[in-house]
Amino acid sequence: MDCIFCKIMEGEIPSYTIYEDELVKVFLDVNPDVNGHALIVPKKHYKDLFDIPNETLMHIFEIARKMDPLFKEKLNAQGLTLVQNNGLYQEVKHFHLHLKPQYKEKQTIKSVEEIYNKLTK
Repeated sequence: MDCIFCKIMEGEIPSYTIYEDELVKVFLDVNPDVNGHALIVPKKHYKDLFDIPNETLMHIFEIARKMDPLFKEKLNAQGLTLVQNNGLYQEVKHFHLHLKPQYKEKQTIKSVEEIYNKLTK
């Protein structure tokens, strides 16, 4: 299988991981469209919403809830948008949930390294 997210889970490709447990990894998107744009990805490969078990799906949403205060505290975010694509618009065919912090003021996109440092210190 040639799945970039599976390679990240196996440590073959590095990531800016901000949270990890036995089921999921949360890491920053390397091509963010907003500061703090992150992905929650299950460690086991599931193609999409229609393939993932309900227990894993619920765990992913619990983790999304935990990430919101981190974005608010460390990045001064005022909200959080969740995005999950299936089929045609799903670039990587491994289930993932996008976390996109929202800001009152327009933000200049900072480097992933800078955002990672803010979130992990």
